Amino acid sequence: MNRKLRRTVWSWLVLAPLLMVTLFPFAVMLSTALKPHDEVIAFPPRWLPTRLAWENFADMWTAIDFGTGAMNSLLISIGGTLLTLLVSVPAAYAISRMAFGGKDAFRQFLLVTQMLSPVLLVLGLFRMAASIHIGDGTLVDSRGAVVVIYAAFQLAFAIWMLASYFTTIPLDLEEAAWIDGAGRAQSLLRIFLPLATPAIAVTGIVTFVGCWNEFPVALTMLRDPANLTLPLKVVNLVAGRYSVEWNQVMAATLLATVPVAVVFAALQRYLVQGLTLGAVK
Repeated sequence: MNRKLRRTVWSWLVLAPLLMVTLFPFAVMLSTALKPHDEVIAFPPRWLPTRLAWENFADMWTAIDFGTGAMNSLLISIGGTLLTLLVSVPAAYAISRMAFGGKDAFRQFLLVTQMLSPVLLVLGLFRMAASIHIGDGTLVDSRGAVVVIYAAFQLAFAIWMLASYFTTIPLDLEEAAWIDGAGRAQSLLRIFLPLATPAIAVTGIVTFVGCWNEFPVALTMLRDPANLTLPLKVVNLVAGRYSVEWNQVMAATLLATVPVAVVFAALQRYLVQGLTLGAVK
């Protein structure tokens, strides 16, 4: 056995327990989602279903209007991610490239905001939204307001993450563009941002996942069933019910992970680059 093969075998032996622990909840979720109801509550439990109960997905979809919840979560998560990147990219660029008074204080302020949980602020945010009148209503039960709140909670982390990566991009590249007659805006768009694409993609992934999984703010701000996000829809399968259909709950949870998996798969190349290039440059 050559050295490379031995290293591969030992690596997989070390990683196997971690892989099993990580994948075990997903295996249980998939098994439960495909079981008939009587097998879910059977004792002793059965790991594999005797038949594949695909009707669980159809029943769940109808019971909670899964499609509406998924669309609401998708719109809010994409909106929150785009708004976060729109604000955090210029802010991180200013921190990493420009000298201005109070920069260190601003960085410390961003760090302090990460110590506050959204749960501590939801009551104040709700009262603020209720006091702002637009037309005949308020910002309560507004998906746009939830997008802004999500972006506000994600901004500090996004700015810190982007600023740390932006400092690794050589300033000489921009200075060369300035010498050739490009302005700061042109060098930012044509030189800097293409090099920063991996970091922006990684930040977008983290922000999207944070918005997709967020629960307390959505629970506080949204009222109309047509505006509820997917986590709230899934909770409706459990909350206030005398008997919980766990096969439907697991089916809903399984489908709720699909958009996040798609985002990770689509941006996997940028994710790997963003996690490695900053340490190499």
